[in-house]
Amino acid sequence: MFITFEGSEGSGKSSQIPALGEFLRRQGYDVLLTREPGGTTIGEQIRQILSNLENQSMQQRTEILLFQASRAQHVEEIIRPHLARGGVVVCDRYADSTLAYQGYGYQRELAPIRAIVEFATAGLTPNLTLFLDVDVEEGLRRRVQDGEWNRLDSYEMEFYRRVRQGYHELARQEPQRWAIIDASQPVDQVQQQIRQVVLARLAAFAQG
Repeated sequence: MFITFEGSEGSGKSSQIPALGEFLRRQGYDVLLTREPGGTTIGEQIRQILSNLENQSMQQRTEILLFQASRAQHVEEIIRPHLARGGVVVCDRYADSTLAYQGYGYQRELAPIRAIVEFATAGLTPNLTLFLDVDVEEGLRRRVQDGEWNRLDSYEMEFYRRVRQGYHELARQEPQRWAIIDASQPVDQVQQQIRQVVLARLAAFAQG
């Protein structure tokens, strides 16, 4: 089963994903935790380019293509092999991030972006996508407090509002795949809701 986490800045994905992974392993699942951009040696090099605050001149199309280059390597080298072995993959961001940020955020036409994403992923779609939803201002405040600021965090507030709206639109289009979690709750409550959703979906997935 392929599970992805999505969310705007400061939604808490980086802390919730390891906790979920540990929980699922205790339940006997073969779990692989990974992230985008990155997940492979090549992908991590691309991640450094994308995150570097010195690369402010990067064009939007360049950014979109770099994300897909990392994703294509990730899918073939890491994700598909683990799924083929019957394991569970939990990925911090995936194709929906491109649609939310580079599509809705940049206000670019979605059709060509979807086509590029389809090529990069070779059609691999998550079985479940968890959207950790948090107010834009609160999420950015968390990022500043954590000291994890990079080039992809340095956009204006309206950009992040469009990203959040984009995520909600994507979830509305595919409600059977998405689960929206209120990430403004205490961390342990968020984790409990995540576990409930994931276990229910794993059970349904096992039954075909």
